[in-house]
Amino acid sequence: MIPSNPIRTGKPAWLRRKLPSGPEYEQIRSMIGKDKLHTVCQEANCPNQFECFSARTATFLILGAVCTRNCRFCNIEEGRPGPVDADEPRRVADAAARMNLRYVVVTSVTRDDLEDGGAGHFAATIGALRRKIPGVQVEVLIPDFQGDQSSLETVLAARPDVLNHNMETVRRLYPAVRPQADYDRSLELLARVKTIDPAIPAKSGIMLGLGETEPEVRQTIADVYRTGCRMLTIGQYLQPTAQHLPVVDFIPPEEFERWRRFAIHTGFEKVASGPFVRSSYHAGEMLTGTK
Repeated sequence: MIPSNPIRTGKPAWLRRKLPSGPEYEQIRSMIGKDKLHTVCQEANCPNQFECFSARTATFLILGAVCTRNCRFCNIEEGRPGPVDADEPRRVADAAARMNLRYVVVTSVTRDDLEDGGAGHFAATIGALRRKIPGVQVEVLIPDFQGDQSSLETVLAARPDVLNHNMETVRRLYPAVRPQADYDRSLELLARVKTIDPAIPAKSGIMLGLGETEPEVRQTIADVYRTGCRMLTIGQYLQPTAQHLPVVDFIPPEEFERWRRFAIHTGFEKVASGPFVRSSYHAGEMLTGTK
């Protein structure tokens, strides 16, 4: 069990940093609001949103801003979502073009209320981006579609450059952290990517600091590797509000470096590991190996 009141003494020095400022941040925030779009940066209260907006990047959140699941680490609102906005893919593409993006990350809330889980909307967004921005690279961070293979096939048929699905945590903590998800179902999704289209790389991510043990992290990394996934992100869990799961441990940067080396030794080809790493943070650099 995760302790309800773990003993800790505030945020450590390595998790404190200056917030970027300047006109670029306000321009991106204003643009997203004007186009009635959502970003995971804002909805999930991501600690990197100031930096990313200032660098004219964002991770688009499609299918609305209300999720059908209640993951206890996530700040996105849970409830009954509204109807799917058929014009959203076009607006995402238009915004990405105005931001001069060459690498676009698209994710979504989980829509268990939809027959295909929103897979068709992902495909439509990928298509709109490719029509609007010639040569654009698109990474999608998808939910588990309740294990439906046809939904995954729909997304892969749209040819994203990267198919990302996060494991988030170790098997033991799923009931507390992701009560409506299933550890083995997520592993199976990652394995199916390589089976359906080996040319599209699979990517996954985990958080540390929720009370996982070292053997459990090793096992999770090994489990993800066995699916054929070769891209991995490892970051620090940060409690978004008092109503969410508390942080059990703040992991120092040197420990994240140790986990990076372990993942590379396991066989992963590309690994980003650090306190501020998130699945879509500097995603383009991770794929291309450039800055």
